[in-house]
Amino acid sequence: MQPQSQTALEHLLQDADQVCLASQNLIEFWNVCTRPLDKNGLGMSVQETYAELIRLEGIFSILPDTPYIYPQWKQLVEEHEVKGVNVHDAKLVAVMLVNGISHILTFNTEDFRRFSHITVVNPSEITTEYS
Repeated sequence: MQPQSQTALEHLLQDADQVCLASQNLIEFWNVCTRPLDKNGLGMSVQETYAELIRLEGIFSILPDTPYIYPQWKQLVEEHEVKGVNVHDAKLVAVMLVNGISHILTFNTEDFRRFSHITVVNPSEITTEYS
């Protein structure tokens, strides 16, 4: 999936589209990077992960965490009857709605389709539909 992700991001950045991250994305990134290889992680050191985090902050806008996100999240999970780990997806949608972001780039398209407020885009679609 990495080549598709990289190609999609390169296209979006070249087209001057606003590409942003939520703090949750960066927190999950840290988790995966510092998790051991035998636990489905990348096994990176804290120093390596921190350097990569700083690099990402230089490329992408980071959406602010505001007091409006929790009430939006609460409304979404109740309205869409969100359960279990999908509460994290709902938090990303809440961040998007509060910040006026309309599209999410994800391989996890099925879990986001319930949210009609946003447009879900698989990275493989970028080179065909969005170029």
